[in-house]
Amino acid sequence: MLIILSDIHIGDGTCCQSVSAGAFRLFAERLKELALNASWRSDGTYRPLESLDILLLGDILEVLHSTLWLEKEIGAPGYVRPWTDPQAPEFAAKIDAITRAVLQNNAESAAILRALTRPGGLSLPPADAADRPDPAGSPVPVTVRLHYMVGNHDWYYHLPGPAFDAIRGRIVEAFGLSNTVQPFPYEAREDPGLQTLLADHQVFVQHGDRYDAFNYDPQRGRNASSLGDAFAVEILNRFPDEVARRLGDELPPRLIASLRELVNVRPALATPLWISSQLRASDVPADLQKKFKDLWDSLCDQFLALPFVQEYNRPFKLNIVDGLELGIHLTNALSFKTLDELVVWARSKFGSEEITYARHALQEPAFLDRSAQFIVYGHTHHQEIVALDAFPSAGGLTSQIYLNSGTWHTYFDLALHKPEEQKFIPYQMQTYLVFYKEDQRTGRRFETWTGAFSD
Repeated sequence: MLIILSDIHIGDGTCCQSVSAGAFRLFAERLKELALNASWRSDGTYRPLESLDILLLGDILEVLHSTLWLEKEIGAPGYVRPWTDPQAPEFAAKIDAITRAVLQNNAESAAILRALTRPGGLSLPPADAADRPDPAGSPVPVTVRLHYMVGNHDWYYHLPGPAFDAIRGRIVEAFGLSNTVQPFPYEAREDPGLQTLLADHQVFVQHGDRYDAFNYDPQRGRNASSLGDAFAVEILNRFPDEVARRLGDELPPRLIASLRELVNVRPALATPLWISSQLRASDVPADLQKKFKDLWDSLCDQFLALPFVQEYNRPFKLNIVDGLELGIHLTNALSFKTLDELVVWARSKFGSEEITYARHALQEPAFLDRSAQFIVYGHTHHQEIVALDAFPSAGGLTSQIYLNSGTWHTYFDLALHKPEEQKFIPYQMQTYLVFYKEDQRTGRRFETWTGAFSD
């Protein structure tokens, strides 16, 4: 049995809330039930699983959204950002500091996963003489292996070198990973053992960021930064801190705290609307609202003027973040009220901004040569199942399916009813995919599970 989950984004707490440890407890409870069900075989008998594998498909530790990136200004000694030289000593030191903070802030969550990988962490009832579960018998241990692949928010763990090996070692220990301290794979073929595991389940995986031009540069590859990193650090991470520094004496602490959830607002096009809603909820006067707008404009101008950003001053499509880029330019000319109206109009006209990457699955070699029955991406946070093809095989027709592993995340979602009133509903999402092989789960091939909850 193979379980895939992605986009958990557990962070250091400086920019946004991580999904709670309760999500990990729910997953651990559900895992035993999944293993028990998988132990029922196609012939109707019960034989306990000996092992199972969990694949963390990228964006697990949230390295990008941390205010630790902002400790030094441009030109200052020790200045480092995701797009500066990754071989510089200060770069590894920054990744180390953020990683330590993330692990400390999510120690309970990591411990829940680590416990699953330890002896006795997961066990099942033995089979009795009639090949049925025997609750009174001695528990049968199940070996749990945990694998980590990187995405666009944690690509730093793909970088080679002793300094990064030490950082990875801390992650391996914290989560009980099966990975070594060598670079965590970005593509499954970088890890022969993982590649074999996936082939056994007829699954092809990748994080999916390579199809997002804002968050992956194909010329630079995955050991390099992207425009999305610059936007995240210099605008989404910086704005709440700048508001607190420049306007903190004039604003209620609750408002400043709410701005740290910018990275969790959905849809992304509603980011300016979120800011406006917080101003309204706190009854901020018009002159102070103007200061907010001017500060946002200033940060946007600084972002666009960055030499790293100017390197991309050529025609290309930003796809999923087009709305964010549009927001940068609009705030230079429009009031928050006008921008509110534009966001509401755009959402009513175009609906959800979520997009599917299913068309990219049609071009994967594993799809074309039919070596994979399942093509799995993460990245978009939008869990979905899309039928791709079916072809004749020994057992009849074999299906090929695209699946997205969704996210584990805290969201503040714009309410559908009267969105002009700027009501945002908080909740936590959790999705995971399950794949079976041979006669497991009475012959079933896959399941997907998605839920939402509020602590």
